Amino acid sequence: MHSSSREQSTLNRISGFTAGLLLAMCCTTPNAQVYPAKTVRFVVPVAPGGATDILTRTIAQRLAAAWGQQVVVDNRPGGGSNVGFEVAAQAPADGYTLLMAQPAFTVNVSLYKKLAYDPMRDFSAITLAATGANVLVVHPSVPATTLKDFIALAKAKPGRLNYASSGNGTTPHLSGELFKTMAGVNITHIPYKGAGASVTDLLGGHVDLAFLSLSSVVPQLKAKRLRALAITSASRSALMPELPTFAEAGLKGYEVTGWYGVVAPSGTPREIINRLHADITRTLAQPDVVQTLGSFGLEPAPANSPDAFTAYLRTEIGKWAGVVKASGAKAD
Repeated sequence: MHSSSREQSTLNRISGFTAGLLLAMCCTTPNAQVYPAKTVRFVVPVAPGGATDILTRTIAQRLAAAWGQQVVVDNRPGGGSNVGFEVAAQAPADGYTLLMAQPAFTVNVSLYKKLAYDPMRDFSAITLAATGANVLVVHPSVPATTLKDFIALAKAKPGRLNYASSGNGTTPHLSGELFKTMAGVNITHIPYKGAGASVTDLLGGHVDLAFLSLSSVVPQLKAKRLRALAITSASRSALMPELPTFAEAGLKGYEVTGWYGVVAPSGTPREIINRLHADITRTLAQPDVVQTLGSFGLEPAPANSPDAFTAYLRTEIGKWAGVVKASGAKAD
């Protein structure tokens, strides 16, 4: 009888252990399985061809090769990037939908009265991927060759100089508003329906200046069809190392960085977030990737963690909320 009790106790322990093991397997298998096990979708909230799209496709190609799985780039332009943001926010939080976020991700929350997503609530940060320099350019007819000269000119002619942007609430517009506040100048904003039209009118001398991505205007700068005064990033660009930063040119504290970062729907398992972070940062460190991005004026971001990128997003949201409020900017 005593032996039978011991045997029964042993069987109970084995049964309990087996049940626990099966329960653990049931709960952890979906997240612990080899990732990725199927096609991954990378949502891009803008049309093909720009810096956001080029960066995403560069990363996607390398990840697909490393994983042995297809990585599909899904361009969803429209609504000031909100269409793409909403598509990604509504996707399952399983690691199979990623989003390449850019400055609109942190600006739109202040610019639009109602959004179908919240950038901090509905997304999990993975990594800051790359940064890109913007530059203050003027038409050659503007009698200023340095930033200090231009600020003095603008102060002498309040309201008479105008700057072009690709639309109300866009980064070029808000860059101009931040400049107005920090430099203490009054320049007039002229919004256009897209970057192409604004550059065309700037080249034609119909507007005086604009804040544009450096990579998009290098040919015009080299041909002396436009004149660059300063670069908006914290450091000089390898594309045109002779261009000073705003701080070097006399306006300390002014910095607008074009940034690009990868996020996933909120609730994506942390182990998948960590895997994506490791694989994407490893991809961005490859010499051929660095060279490819450099030719488009992009630089891989310094090493950062998902938590650091989350903090960066919060800082950007606060920064642009102040600019939007001060400027009275509204979405078109």
